[in-house]
Amino acid sequence: MINRDVIRELVEAFLKESNNYLVDIIVNPGNSIMVEIDNDEGVAINDCEALSRYIESNLDREIEDFDLTISSAGLTSPFKTTRQYKKYIGKEIETLTKKGEKLKGTLKEADDTGFTLTTTKRIRNEGEKRKIEVSENIRLSYEETKYTKYLISFK
Repeated sequence: MINRDVIRELVEAFLKESNNYLVDIIVNPGNSIMVEIDNDEGVAINDCEALSRYIESNLDREIEDFDLTISSAGLTSPFKTTRQYKKYIGKEIETLTKKGEKLKGTLKEADDTGFTLTTTKRIRNEGEKRKIEVSENIRLSYEETKYTKYLISFK
């Protein structure tokens, strides 16, 4: 089976001079290799094609046959890297915590340990008839998050 670390080294060497970055590598039994890349401005099909050719030219099918798929991170795919979180600062996201709590709000900030989500709730103060909106910043670590993804809005 083709070693995942070999693929990682090839991908990182190719992307070093690029605005693209590695999101994930999966090597399944039977040498089915899937590489997912992203870019802060979006990944062009030409970028995927060039990376595919580079990897194929550095692996020998005579020694070990493989199936290779290069793709970009989907718009609704869960975030897998800190850089993806940073890409969506100021945008609406949805996150599911490992405790089962689903939160929606604006991604305020992200760093190497976690991220801050600004949520808005409608509450009724005691003695008042109308509900008011209250914003709350919630800090979450990546470890306590099951998934986080961008919310597409057509407002």
